[in-house]
Amino acid sequence: MFKKFTPILVYVLLFNGCSIFGFGSRVSEKSPADLMRDGISSFERENYGNAVESFQKIKDRYPYSKLAVHAELKLADSHFKRNELDEAMDAYREFERLHPKNTAIPYVIYQQGMCNFTRLNTVDRDQTNAEMALNDFRRLEKQFPDDIYSLKAKRNIKKCLANLAEYELYVGRFYFKSKQYMAALKRFEYLISHYTDLGQYAKAFDYMDICKKKLSEQGLSK
Repeated sequence: MFKKFTPILVYVLLFNGCSIFGFGSRVSEKSPADLMRDGISSFERENYGNAVESFQKIKDRYPYSKLAVHAELKLADSHFKRNELDEAMDAYREFERLHPKNTAIPYVIYQQGMCNFTRLNTVDRDQTNAEMALNDFRRLEKQFPDDIYSLKAKRNIKKCLANLAEYELYVGRFYFKSKQYMAALKRFEYLISHYTDLGQYAKAFDYMDICKKKLSEQGLSK
């Protein structure tokens, strides 16, 4: 009664059957627009882990989509919001490298600075992050002096400089208390020459005078 299925017919039925019942990969594949909606929704709900996943899929699966550039930026933002600062920095740098003329570049440079600014240490710790953040904020000021993000960067620049000045004062005091007056003097002189108009300036001058007197008493001079 029943005719035999040919191998080709069996294959077609199996393939279509898988698609019908949801086993085909094409059924589960979301479009760039769907993934973008998912990512934005997750980001707005502060579910940044899911946002990273959605934006990364757009970047990986649809690199030539008109939404890919936006996804790259939102991926960086999602990493930043998750406090994944190394990943965020890499993503912002890659965005700037790939899209140097994009209108979001001032924001991207600002965010690179913020990746380091967020990790500022107390003044008794290494200040590499302050130096790196300062470099990015100053680069932003130089390239885009009238941009709103340059204005925001000015406040952070002051904080970076204050941290760096406090660090120099802290180290200078350490040498001073250890009676290493020449080393202390050099720290205070460095502070004065690099961080003018800050609260530490006057303190450094006072310490410099004392260091010079101590060195003179020891028969030493700079």
